[in-house]
Amino acid sequence: MTDMQNKIVALLKDDARTTPARIAVMLGSDEKTVASEIAKLEKAGVIVKYTAVIDEEAANPHKVGALIEVKVSPVQAKGFDSIAEHLLEFPEVKSLYLMSGAYDLAVFIEGNSLRDVASFVSEKLSVMEGALHRHAFCLKKI
Repeated sequence: MTDMQNKIVALLKDDARTTPARIAVMLGSDEKTVASEIAKLEKAGVIVKYTAVIDEEAANPHKVGALIEVKVSPVQAKGFDSIAEHLLEFPEVKSLYLMSGAYDLAVFIEGNSLRDVASFVSEKLSVMEGALHRHAFCLKKI
């Protein structure tokens, strides 16, 4: 990439809504040249897409995240896989980690309220075959 292309990419990474006219002013160039360079970067696959960065707290002011540590009884010949796969089917589950120590799995979930988190634990996790003990705590409002 040329020096100008590197500068354009840096500016667009900072704010994808920066117009070619504004970039031209910032780089001491003309709008037509900048627009042409952007088109070349898009065609070459350097710029793949433009996206918005969302402030999740502003978009969902009541959302909460929780970490639930789970002790499981592994299924014969499948280990923890079947339980982990079942947990990942729930839309509340955002990530899941195998751990060593007192608990076997760390399950990160999101809910619209603490009530949603409690409902997930009582209605979905507690009745799940193989989930023996649970320890949940709220991570943060997200």
